[in-house]
Amino acid sequence: MDAKDLRGMEPAELAEKEKQLKQEVFNLRFQLATGRVENPMKIRQTRRDLARVKTILHQKTAAGGSGGAREGS
Repeated sequence: MDAKDLRGMEPAELAEKEKQLKQEVFNLRFQLATGRVENPMKIRQTRRDLARVKTILHQKTAAGGSGGAREGS
């Protein structure tokens, strides 16, 4: 997942993607505990994707709420 692609998404889409990735991390951790995980590196990649989504979602919500207050500085 590329950050450029995520920046083009709406906040509602990012929130849905965050929910999906959280569920996927949970499933992968469960598989790891039971010894059924096929690709252990997928856990790392999914966690990083989740962090990317959260970061961009936070940036979008912070930018939307500021109202351009930094332009005068």
